[in-house]
Amino acid sequence: MRKGVLMLIAASMAAATPGAAQAQAGAPAAPADRRVDTEAGPLAVHTVAEGLVHPWGLAVLPDRRLLVTERPGRLRLVGPDGRVSPPLAGVPAVLAQSQGGLHDVALDPDFANSRVVYITYAEPGDGGASAAVARAVLGEDRLSDLKVIFRQQPKVSGGNHFGSRIVFRRDGTLFVTLGERFKFDPAQDLGTHLGKIVRIRPDGSVPADNPFVGRKDARPEIWSYGHRNPLGGALHPDTGVLWVHEMGPMGGDELNIPQAGKNYGWPLVSWGKHYDGRDIPDPPTRPEFADAVRHWTPVISPSGMAFYTADRIRGWRGSMLIGGLSSRGIVRLTLDGERVTGEERIPLGARIRHVVAGPDGEVFALTDEPNGRILRLAPPE
Repeated sequence: MRKGVLMLIAASMAAATPGAAQAQAGAPAAPADRRVDTEAGPLAVHTVAEGLVHPWGLAVLPDRRLLVTERPGRLRLVGPDGRVSPPLAGVPAVLAQSQGGLHDVALDPDFANSRVVYITYAEPGDGGASAAVARAVLGEDRLSDLKVIFRQQPKVSGGNHFGSRIVFRRDGTLFVTLGERFKFDPAQDLGTHLGKIVRIRPDGSVPADNPFVGRKDARPEIWSYGHRNPLGGALHPDTGVLWVHEMGPMGGDELNIPQAGKNYGWPLVSWGKHYDGRDIPDPPTRPEFADAVRHWTPVISPSGMAFYTADRIRGWRGSMLIGGLSSRGIVRLTLDGERVTGEERIPLGARIRHVVAGPDGEVFALTDEPNGRILRLAPPE
């Protein structure tokens, strides 16, 4: 086991893969503009950069450069001209196995002054791996002063269901979505972080008003539990309330509004079925569990989420944008309070790992491919 883990770590640190070599060359990606029809009219789809190996997380810097993670364990800067930097030094070793690797990246709310960024990743260790959160100072070619502020407990075997999105709350605390590592029952165990959403301070300490603080049978970081694999989260721009989505099993992807201390039922209830076809009781059969705001069967395989708050794309203000892996595009939802009033599918012809609303009213999307791309959607010029 230890030898295998060391081999995986070494692989994750290597940059000599075909896609990475193309990105390291530093040549701007050739334009690949096309148009896609939407309810708002046609949008131009431009390839900002390519040659990225399964890009996973994206943050837009104040100078409009993009900070992007690659799942095998690399962090890169992408200039406005599409030029991709070599891998930044100082990134911790990751378990690059199956769904595991380097995951999300988020800017500190005071990034313009502090240059602090946060990353999530699959951290190897005794017993297997777990999701971890680290903070560091971003330089031009490296991360420095890196400190791990949170480790999902316990570490377990396997490479699936890490979750790992970061969402900053308006009070300066941060939510981290955590999958149940494909272990099922621990999602109901408050003594673990598996299948939970946690809330911590930027230094990793626990806010005193977390719902399970003081309970001997519970991890104090836990905000909500009974989640399967939440791969997207965002704050509602008007209410400041956290919304998340999570992958269902065979059917039953969910959109949830996780409330403090609430149990969302996995694996005791689900809108889907087990992969072997066995039924799972539907959520309404167990009213003690919080139910989803919306669910999808067939699945969309949601990953990444953003609220659109600009006016550049007509009619999109207030919409929720969700990256779709199996649905191969962006799913746009319209909302009235906590009710979904409409859904539009924007086909992009690729698995979309993440979606980010840009500062100039554009939308960025990451394609989950060995030769992954950063796409930019905006009205045609």
